Amino acid sequence: MLRQGLHQKLLQKLSPQQIQLMKLLQVPTAALEQRIKEELEINPALEEGTPDDIAEEEEEANTEGEVAETNEEETEEVDEYQDEREEDSIKKEDDIDITDYIEDDDVPYYKLSANNTSADDERFETPITISVSFQDTMLAQLGLLPFDNHHYLLAQHLVGSLDDDGYLRRDLDAIADDLSFTQNLVTNPEELESTLKVIQTLDPPGIAARDLRECLMLQLERKKQEQHPHDISYQILKDFMEEFSKKHYEKIQRALDLNDEEMKEAIEEILSLNPRPGGGSAEDTRSSQQIIPDFIITVSDGIIELNLNSKNDPDLRISKSFQEMLQSYSKDKKNKATKDAVVFIKQKIDAAKWFIDAIRQRQHTLLTTMSAILNYQKEYFQQGDERLLRPMILKDIAEMVGLDISTVSRVANSKYVETPYGTFLLKYFFSEGLTTDSGEEASSREIKKILSDAISGEEKMHPLPDEKLMEILNKLGYNIARRTVAKYREQMNIPVARLRKEL
Repeated sequence: MLRQGLHQKLLQKLSPQQIQLMKLLQVPTAALEQRIKEELEINPALEEGTPDDIAEEEEEANTEGEVAETNEEETEEVDEYQDEREEDSIKKEDDIDITDYIEDDDVPYYKLSANNTSADDERFETPITISVSFQDTMLAQLGLLPFDNHHYLLAQHLVGSLDDDGYLRRDLDAIADDLSFTQNLVTNPEELESTLKVIQTLDPPGIAARDLRECLMLQLERKKQEQHPHDISYQILKDFMEEFSKKHYEKIQRALDLNDEEMKEAIEEILSLNPRPGGGSAEDTRSSQQIIPDFIITVSDGIIELNLNSKNDPDLRISKSFQEMLQSYSKDKKNKATKDAVVFIKQKIDAAKWFIDAIRQRQHTLLTTMSAILNYQKEYFQQGDERLLRPMILKDIAEMVGLDISTVSRVANSKYVETPYGTFLLKYFFSEGLTTDSGEEASSREIKKILSDAISGEEKMHPLPDEKLMEILNKLGYNIARRTVAKYREQMNIPVARLRKEL
């Protein structure tokens, strides 16, 4: 049964302005310029410049108006003289043949443009790099092989099936089916295998292998042709690849009856090979990501200075023409078209004001948050020693600046800061804390630094296991368990002791 009634509810809803601010907080400096350009294209009431520029434009317009009034008086006197000149010029133009200018082949076109820039002038063009992939290099080599048309098409398809590292990851049966359905080429895995063997003789060595073992063996076979001894290394890869990958060197020595010197030479030869013949080439087309810092910190004589990187942030203002249109339309509200125009202009002006306020509030929030982090980690920013980083979580900074934890998280997750010691993601300075025997709090960054120093100074023949690393930290006063040591070691991408062993 339906009933009507009055009920009171307390709800929290984000306004469009708050949503816009949250989205702008997540945008790093590198993408902010593009976001502002998009808003300038969408909203015609928003334009680049400062409000002071409008006053300067008005002054220039006033001065131009005064000059125009004086010029009008002078032009009246000159008009009569110009009329006489125009009549004479019309008579002379009748005697000129325009085709002489159109059909003249002797015009020195190279002199119609001049380069007045000097060698010292800065050039802001973005350089365009043109590189050749290893697939293009291999396709060029295919033309030198004694292939008929059928085998050339097979080889071309196999080269196109290689991944970025230069490996053939697909099964030959699947490739044979693809050729049958897509190119109407009838083949079988045996024919593809023989074609692949020929492709593996091309440069770079080790290309078109099915796995790492085959890739390294192909490179050793190429060395054998160049009369380089590799019998022991080749036998290790052929029969003891699993033991070699797990660094069970003692087992390999017993099986092949090798001494330490022979084993060390074989390992060094294997490690000198290229495990990525495709991706390791100089013509690798993959580009690196460019990081633009959002904050810039400088330290001079112990004084820390913080600046917001605003090179890509243009000054914004409300369009003066839209304001004038709103004033003119607001005087006439009789017809519906005028009312619709007034509503449209108001919406665009309000949206422009909200966007400008959001940009300003974004800058204020970023500076406030970074200033709190700077004060909290002041000792680190003065000296740059990673061990001076204090334990810090999002809640600590949120309480200092009076913002919500989610707002601080948006700032920390996507912003970079440039310091005299390097460029870091803001999240780098946040870390958990542990209590030492003396009751002091230590940052996990400090513990990772101690672990890294201990591992770098260990004996490579007998690397330190996690239990030994735990004992070292416990002797220094850090109450830490073995599983925590393993967690920090994995976060630093350091393998276990067995895989760190070297002869």
